[in-house]
Parts: sequence; structure tokens; C-alpha cells
Amino acid sequence: MTADPTTPAPSTSSANWKRRGILVGAGIVLLLIAYFILAAFLPRWWSLRVETLADRTFTKGILWGLLFGIVCTFAPLVFFWSAWSVRKGRAGKQLAIGSVVLAVVTAIPNLLTLTIVLGTSNAAHAGERTLDTSAPGFRGATALGALIAVVLFALLVFVVVRRKRRRRAAALSQ
Repeated sequence: MTADPTTPAPSTSSANWKRRGILVGAGIVLLLIAYFILAAFLPRWWSLRVETLADRTFTKGILWGLLFGIVCTFAPLVFFWSAWSVRKGRAGKQLAIGSVVLAVVTAIPNLLTLTIVLGTSNAAHAGERTLDTSAPGFRGATALGALIAVVLFALLVFVVVRRKRRRRAAALSQ
């Protein structure tokens, strides 16, 4: 028996699209499951980590909050700035992606604190109660540290941009 030349051959592109659609759908379902598991776990876990650092004292809670607020805001801003600066250079994409990944990783403590402060889930409320009783001053100090870091970053950008402009102006005047 020979194949009928008038019947079209089965399309492989439609099979590829179906396979991709199934994979994307399964990926989305897995991400949603991971989100709900982590949303129930991470705020409680982070509040317990902060509780051990603060040791139920205002001084330690405020100091740790300032440290996390400053470092975990300033470092991501610097990493994002470096990603922006190198994006068009040679090997810029790889360096920019690496900088963005580092920025997200260093911002995780502040993001976890933010999920506790702004979250509406039971885990966020439990984390909020833990921080209120076992790490007093941590949340406010983290916010203050983040503001300090933004101001320091703005000053750094101002100084660097100003220096570049002065060097360009000096080079043009010679």
C-alpha cells in the first residue's frame, strides 16, 4: 500500500505547539503550587530567624533592622545600576543578568520583611505578631534603613555622574 498523495501529511508544528502548551500549563500549575506553599511558610520562617537575631530586645531589633534595611536596599540598587551600566558592553548581557540575579538575591530579606508587613495571609499575621513581641523595632528600623540606603545611593549616583560630566567637560576644553 502506498500513501495517498492527496491527503496532507500530519503536521509536526501543531504537535510541537500542543507539547509546548502542555509544558507551559504544567509549569504555571507548579509555580502556583510553589507560591502557595512558600506563602504559608516563608513569613513565619523569616520572623523566627529575626526573632533569634533580635533576642527579644529593642536594641538588637533596631540594629538588625537598620543593617538589613541599609545593606539589603543599597546592594540591590548598586547591582541594578551596574546591570544598567554594562548592558551594552562586550559580554554585557551575561554581566547584566548576573547583576540582576545578585540584586534579587540580596533584596530577599527586605522582600520577606515586606511580605510580613503588607501580607494579608495567616502566615503574614503570625510573622507580624512574632516580630512585634520578639523583635521589637525591627520593622520600623528596616524601613528607616531602606530610606537611608536610597538617600546614600542617590548621593553616590550624583557624585559619579557629576565626576563624569566634569571629566568630559575638561576633555572637551583641552
